[in-house]
Amino acid sequence: MNEFTQPNSAAASEAQQPTEVVIDVGPVAHGGHCVARYQGRVIFVRHAVPGEKVKVRITDAGENAKFWRADTIEVLAADPERVEHFWHAADPLRTWANGHAPVGGAEFGHMTLAKQRELKAAVLTEQLQRLAGLDVSVEVQGVGVAPSEPSGTGPDAASDAGSRLGASGTEGLGWRTRAAYSMTRGGRLGMHAHRSEDILAVREMPLAVQAINDLALWDLDLDGITRVEVAAPANGSAPLVLLVPAAGTKPRRLRMLAAQVPGDASVAALDAATGAVTQLRGRTWLQETAAGHDYRVSGGGFWQIHKAGPDTLVAAVLELLTGAGHLRDGSSVADLYAGAGLFTVPLAAAVGESGTVLSIEGAAGSSRDARKNVRGAAQVEIIEGRVEKVLRSAQRSFDSIVLDPPRAGAGKAVIGQLLASAPKAIAYVSCDPASFARDVGYVQEGGWELSELRAFDLYPHTHHLETVALLTPKGATP
Repeated sequence: MNEFTQPNSAAASEAQQPTEVVIDVGPVAHGGHCVARYQGRVIFVRHAVPGEKVKVRITDAGENAKFWRADTIEVLAADPERVEHFWHAADPLRTWANGHAPVGGAEFGHMTLAKQRELKAAVLTEQLQRLAGLDVSVEVQGVGVAPSEPSGTGPDAASDAGSRLGASGTEGLGWRTRAAYSMTRGGRLGMHAHRSEDILAVREMPLAVQAINDLALWDLDLDGITRVEVAAPANGSAPLVLLVPAAGTKPRRLRMLAAQVPGDASVAALDAATGAVTQLRGRTWLQETAAGHDYRVSGGGFWQIHKAGPDTLVAAVLELLTGAGHLRDGSSVADLYAGAGLFTVPLAAAVGESGTVLSIEGAAGSSRDARKNVRGAAQVEIIEGRVEKVLRSAQRSFDSIVLDPPRAGAGKAVIGQLLASAPKAIAYVSCDPASFARDVGYVQEGGWELSELRAFDLYPHTHHLETVALLTPKGATP
């Protein structure tokens, strides 16, 4: 039976809305929450596990709202695979007891990795059934990352870190090669609470690789900065710190901050409005490695954040296309939303000098990086521009296509253009189950089908996952 605690504030009392309720948690849903009901109203609950009984704090409500949002503050009947959250700042059972919400970015950290992957598989399965009408069996594969050492330098990251990770240990930590931070009012490194403008100071980032934590940027007075982005390549090359200055911050102040960043890290200023990157110390780009190839990635440019992500995805794409018989010496391939050329470079090696690769990317900086990364390979043509526009003007056919769109997916128009170009196969890389399932539905409408599907847990302790799918014309044979 549901119970509730009456609101403490007069305003909430007048609205007759509870601030805390006890609920039975329902199934997981896309977006990192579970679905529950309270007196007939749908509540999206974070930091719960399906089947649990929990007390939640209502965080977003309205008398006429279609649903409410809530966060778990007490567990009354726990799932066997619930563990102590590894990060105090992201643990709602601790933070709400101290009067504030947890930081975002580790919303599945209260479960074992096995349970996390089970729920991610359930979400992907549900999205494919609902949006594409497919009944498929999905398994989310873990991507090997050795247990990491406790990270951070502050009091919350001391040597007792292992003891507070519970049954999950350090498994699934230390995988992020990128991290982004906001600033507290006092000019200290911080992170946003979920769906909130509140910024909470942090002194550790357990999901990040040690090279990011070793910079100890939380010790700096970052007054005059609005955001900090940090990248530390998995190959051990020098990290890059991007400082996003507030309006009116003087160059002298930026240079002074750059000098305070420890170690061999490069430091640059990032203009949030234009994307321009200005050198302050060292380089304005990173040296990355994937699948045996070296890549230059400009500051602010996209790169997979899991340290094993690039190798994992390249291997999956090449294996699917090669196994289907549509990637060999002499093949013609298109790499769409190509970024800095993560797939373009190994595709060029796969098709050889007698093949062709068309690489399309809309971001000017990433497109320039791709040109450098292919190192003048004659079989590669790189075009900067919107994918749909370039495809419309190119009017070319391909043996296969690699499609790695942004989180919003490719969309009906692009999918239609791809099918009209009559490739023999499409390798679709996606980081969002909903947009992926929607696009698979469009593919099916065009007479194609989902031939193979792989799912990877490239974002442990979050609700995100990465999928690689092979799409082919119905009835096609290799």
